[in-house]
Amino acid sequence: MPQGGRVSHKSRIILNASGGRLGAQEKVAAVEQAMRAAGLDYPLMVTEYPGHATQLARQAVADGCTTVIAGGGDGTINEVVNGLFQAAGAGAPELPTALGILPLGSANDLAAALNLPGDLTEACRVLARGQSRRIDVGCVNGHYFVNNSAVGLEPVVTIAQHQMRWIKGTARYVAAALKTIIAAKEWHMRVEWDTGMYDGPLVLVSVGNGIRTGGAFYFTPRSKLDDGKFDFVYALAMSRLNMFALLPKTFTGKHIGHSKVGYFKSRSVRVTASPATPIQADGEVIETAATEILFEIVPQKLQVIA
Repeated sequence: MPQGGRVSHKSRIILNASGGRLGAQEKVAAVEQAMRAAGLDYPLMVTEYPGHATQLARQAVADGCTTVIAGGGDGTINEVVNGLFQAAGAGAPELPTALGILPLGSANDLAAALNLPGDLTEACRVLARGQSRRIDVGCVNGHYFVNNSAVGLEPVVTIAQHQMRWIKGTARYVAAALKTIIAAKEWHMRVEWDTGMYDGPLVLVSVGNGIRTGGAFYFTPRSKLDDGKFDFVYALAMSRLNMFALLPKTFTGKHIGHSKVGYFKSRSVRVTASPATPIQADGEVIETAATEILFEIVPQKLQVIA
């Protein structure tokens, strides 16, 4: 797809109608109304189960779509992007299919990093204008991610927030973080990156392509989506009291420079963990017990309508 210009008419929306701030029927109706207001009329496919968006994205590419629009949160975007990579095949020099975004999730961290409007009609107008940019994509143990991936306490928070669905929006992520700190554990991790290495007790390693995760935590506030490098942060093992004191600093990125925090840039990050740790990518747990984790950047790979 060319830089700029109007989104191709060969577009398709993949909508996650569960979760987020609207009910399923409300979400479908809202998307259809917003499309009409923006002068769009794209086919809309609704996901039915976890992982379905990946299958629908592959099918959209097979059907000749040049733009696939993810309607949902960061997890839905992640599924769609993995489908686009699978459809392109290993080693493809670039993805022939562009990504569009309708931010309908709880956190919408990638949409925020791209400065996309939260209003659905305005987001559809961005799609109608069709201006695009290329951004980097991350890969962790063979699974692609666009915004953030982590090991240690952060994926434990991800698991906890999935169990707290009665709390809506960003508050759920904060409540899950507090719950996780209370039951805090630590890992012995060896972390290797382009210019350094750390070996010792840690509570998390968080790798950012975007600046924010969980709708509230600016773990990597200096990150850029298109600089060919990750920003990543690790936190040394500390008392629960210190963790409670440090947590609110992550809401504004003021944890950088803290004596218990390391912050670096790198094209790759390798982690060896004991005991095994879960891995989260864009807010979804992709492995529950990993001891060897490799994060790699894929520069300028994804074309996004933004």
